Amino acid sequence: MPAKGKHRRTRTSRLARTIAAAGTGGAALALPLIGAAGAHAADAQQDTYTVVAGDSLVKIADAQDVDGGWKQLYADNRDAIGDDPALIRPGLKLTLDGGDKAGTTNATASSAKTAAAATDDTSAGFVSPVSGGTVGTPYHQSGSMWSSGYHTGTDFVVPTGTSLKAVGAGTVVSAGWGGAYGNQVVIQLADGHYAQYAHLSALSVSSGDSVTAGQQIGLSGATGNVTGPHLHFEIRTTPDYGSDIDPIAYLRSQGVSV
Repeated sequence: MPAKGKHRRTRTSRLARTIAAAGTGGAALALPLIGAAGAHAADAQQDTYTVVAGDSLVKIADAQDVDGGWKQLYADNRDAIGDDPALIRPGLKLTLDGGDKAGTTNATASSAKTAAAATDDTSAGFVSPVSGGTVGTPYHQSGSMWSSGYHTGTDFVVPTGTSLKAVGAGTVVSAGWGGAYGNQVVIQLADGHYAQYAHLSALSVSSGDSVTAGQQIGLSGATGNVTGPHLHFEIRTTPDYGSDIDPIAYLRSQGVSV
């Protein structure tokens, strides 16, 4: 671990940067420079930062002016974060080694913009799980590659790192590795249905979290059993495999144009 010190960079030294971290199962793990959820303001003493849903190390390092960027931030907090820099959980406290008022102001403004966007996004009650992209493999397409004999969800073809949204208000019942599904998030929606998101490159929520419609729950990727980056999205009537229903029909019944 590098020596401790003041890890701050001046604003005139910022350069554009592209970052790729190794993902689970050999897939690329993208850490976005800009996410749907805003960065959280640093704690009062300016030496720690508390992670909130939607954060990434890149976003935190940028908002808090960490010299050395996300890699230095990860190196200084590796014992707390663990082996995967993408899987930071809400509530985790990170060491910043100082701060400045400008960085705190920018982070606070970003949080305010995110809150306003979330309010606009949830006005209809339900939203699409991803903005943009095209529908790839449809629901119930038959094939021997699936253990059930057919495709149990709908695939949305989007690049790795695309923001994924909770389609409705609910509670996260699972967030982590799901075998062939790769990194996945499962949400029990308010009406009792279960929304499943598979093959994620990064998670923005943890099991037990409450979410609202439009809230970022992770980033798309290509983890697990896949041939390329996409979102595999399912709606189930129970948490068990085999209770799937047509996810597009479900969303349309909730007033979502898909």
